[in-house]
Amino acid sequence: VQLQACGGGLVQAGDSLRLSCAASGLTFSNYAMAWFRQAPGKDREFVAGINWSSSATYYADSAVKDRSTISRDNAKNTLYLQMNSLKAEDTAVYYCGADKFGLRIYQSYEYEYWGQGTLVTVSS
Repeated sequence: VQLQACGGGLVQAGDSLRLSCAASGLTFSNYAMAWFRQAPGKDREFVAGINWSSSATYYADSAVKDRSTISRDNAKNTLYLQMNSLKAEDTAVYYCGADKFGLRIYQSYEYEYWGQGTLVTVSS
């Protein structure tokens, strides 16, 4: 199983980015998916999640939800995270994760597979 995250980079505050996570080696449509992030010196934290059918999405809080959209394309085995109005505090390595059951989508320990991460750096 491979989850290949990409789309990160160095941007300025207020800019937008779209992260992608391409999955292979698993039946993508059977898995709930999510984005987590880890800033330097901090624990990995939940950003957004989506169930297998895209009928339900979850966000860490209203501040994230107002600026982000998680989506997936099961035909392309790809997960996305559109982030707008980026802030310096969004600076982190962003990881995508795959969870077979999606029952506790906010919990990182539930995820069986992880991508390698893509670095987002927001300069103010």
